[in-house]
Amino acid sequence: MNWIILIIAGLFEVAFAFCLGKAKEATGNEMYVWYTGFLITITISMGLLIKATQNLPLGTAYAVWTGVGAVGTVIVGIIVFKEPATFLRLLFMATLVGSIVGLKVVSH
Repeated sequence: MNWIILIIAGLFEVAFAFCLGKAKEATGNEMYVWYTGFLITITISMGLLIKATQNLPLGTAYAVWTGVGAVGTVIVGIIVFKEPATFLRLLFMATLVGSIVGLKVVSH
């Protein structure tokens, strides 16, 4: 269950990065809506990370959390913000996913 909580925390990290990207593009009141979304999602992400680290090794949990967030944010950047999907970018993202899976396998 703690691994599921950790993955969800990582997905909320993606959500707060998405909100930051949308806020950057927005103006007026819409910008404040996106910043509010950022504050809400970062609070949820951190709360879930705290919960997960109560039963998982801190170093592993933090690495997985940031890895899920990084990979998810790159995917969102490519799909939503039209960032480039170069071969090397995708290759390094795949190595990051492999590292996340490896940490899960060797952790209790």
